[in-house]
Amino acid sequence: MKLLAVYNLKGGVGKTATTVNLAYLASAAGYKTLLIDMDPQAASSFYFGVESDATTNDVKKMVKGNYDIADNIFPSGYDNLDILPSDSDYRKIELFLNDLKDASRWLSNFVKPVKHDYDLVILDCPPNITLLTENIFRNSDYILVPVVPTVLSVRTYEQILDYFATHRLNKDKLMPFFSMYEKRKNMHNEISRDFARKFKETISVLIPYSSEVERMGIYRAPLTFKRPSELASKAFGKLWKGVKKKMAI
Repeated sequence: MKLLAVYNLKGGVGKTATTVNLAYLASAAGYKTLLIDMDPQAASSFYFGVESDATTNDVKKMVKGNYDIADNIFPSGYDNLDILPSDSDYRKIELFLNDLKDASRWLSNFVKPVKHDYDLVILDCPPNITLLTENIFRNSDYILVPVVPTVLSVRTYEQILDYFATHRLNKDKLMPFFSMYEKRKNMHNEISRDFARKFKETISVLIPYSSEVERMGIYRAPLTFKRPSELASKAFGKLWKGVKKKMAI
């Protein structure tokens, strides 16, 4: 089982759209896939029409180890794809992680009971840096980072790199790619070229800005399922191929 986190310190960069579409594409390719929605906003859960009935006590059990992950996983409605939905109480995970011995291994231990059930686990991560985030960084096999070709978004990626260096984390796990790209904008073209030259780990994919991606909230379905011929769907397909190759799955 491989663990892939989709993360950015900055919100509004296409993180959840990436998570949802990659999870669907992986499952459609025959990989048993589990999407874990770690973001308290629960957007990935919403897209698949899956809601949690978690309580604060459930979140405490989730962290402390008194929790059966398998009992809280739901079918997505698509073959080979299951969902562990998020809940607003996930904001309190940090409180319980603070009191946990060997907290750095929590995520690995959390998914261990289902490691033989899935080929790929994809995490939709909250857009912040906390103890939970560091846990995700340490325990994920790879971290996929959507980057909008703007100065501030590039700066955010550099901050992530600085964090990895400061905390002696393995930066080879990072896989940036371009999201919400607009071809008609000269700045997007220039920044994406410069970024790819500077950061060799970049996956050579440009996910275009598309109103159809925004309409996923209306479809409540992956764009790659609902509109597979869309340019953005084809770009997500290319991204999936790049991720699959990098992760050797």
